[in-house]
Amino acid sequence: MSARVVPLIAAAATLVATATALAPMMARAQAGRTLSAPSAFAGIRDPAARSAAMFTEAGKVLQHPRCLNCHPDGDRPTQGDGYPHQPAVQRGADGLGVTTMRCATCHQAANFDAGHVPGNPKWQLAPVAMAWQKRTLGQICEQVKDPARNGGHSLAEIVEHMAKDELVGWAWTPGVGREPAPGTQAAFGSLVKAWADSGAACPTR
Repeated sequence: MSARVVPLIAAAATLVATATALAPMMARAQAGRTLSAPSAFAGIRDPAARSAAMFTEAGKVLQHPRCLNCHPDGDRPTQGDGYPHQPAVQRGADGLGVTTMRCATCHQAANFDAGHVPGNPKWQLAPVAMAWQKRTLGQICEQVKDPARNGGHSLAEIVEHMAKDELVGWAWTPGVGREPAPGTQAAFGSLVKAWADSGAACPTR
C-alpha cells in the first residue's frame, strides 16, 4: 500500500466516525422539525392526559422563535432566534409600532429576501395579553383558551385562526435565513383542533 493511500483511508475513516457520531444529534434535530398527527396519541388512555399531550406537541410551534418573536413579554419584539429586534422598535398602542417607527415602514406585504426582511400584509405584534415569551407551555395553553386573554375568541375561533390565518401561516414560509416552524400549518391546525375537541386540557408545566 502506497504512502499516499494510507492518509486517504484514515481521512475516510474519520469522516465515517464523525457522521456516525452526528447521526443521533441530526435525528433529534429532525424530530424537532416535524409534528406528530393526533392519531399518534391514541394510545394515551386518560382523555385529559391525551389532550394535554397533543397541546404539548403543538407547543413545538407555539414556542418556536417564529411565533415567540411576535408574542414578546414587553413592548419590544425579538427577531432571529430570539435576540432583541434591531432597530429598537416598540409595540405602540395598536401593536403596529409607534408613530415614528411603524412596522410597515420595513415589513411589507411579502418577504424581501434580498434584505432579509420578513413581510406579510397583517404584520404586527400579538396583544400584550397574549405574551408567550417567559411563559411555560401550560401558561400559554391557559392564555390561548381564555377569552379574557385571547381577544374574546371561542375555542373554535382559535382553531380556525391557528389552522388558516395568513399571518400564522407565515411561520412556515419565513423567507431566507430563518428556520420555518416545525411541520406544516395544516398539521399544526389538526393538532390544535384535536386538542380543543378532546377537552382542551393543558400541560401542568
